[in-house]
Amino acid sequence: MVRALVVLIRWVGVIAVVLAANMASLALAQTTVDPEARCAQLVAFYDRYGVGRSTNSVGRRNHTRIAAELDCQRGDYQKGIAIMEDLLRRKAFTVPPPALPETVPPLEAPEYGV
Repeated sequence: MVRALVVLIRWVGVIAVVLAANMASLALAQTTVDPEARCAQLVAFYDRYGVGRSTNSVGRRNHTRIAAELDCQRGDYQKGIAIMEDLLRRKAFTVPPPALPETVPPLEAPEYGV
């Protein structure tokens, strides 16, 4: 009886290690998002949710947003991402987690009204 319990505990430990390794590899795969796609995701998120319906909303004309988009177009993705994340936080948004590459539509996609 005791021997069977020891074997069972060992198998549970092996299964736990395998599951932990799989979860770590999944987390790593999710964090390796293309910076260009991340930049586009944040700009599109702001364009969709940061634009108000009032007459004094700056929305897409926000100079910080425009500067971040220009940084991304010039290839300075890390600067553009940092600017957009800061802008979203200052506008009281929760910064969205990086999306998997296949789930980020281009900025010209109809989902974003562009």
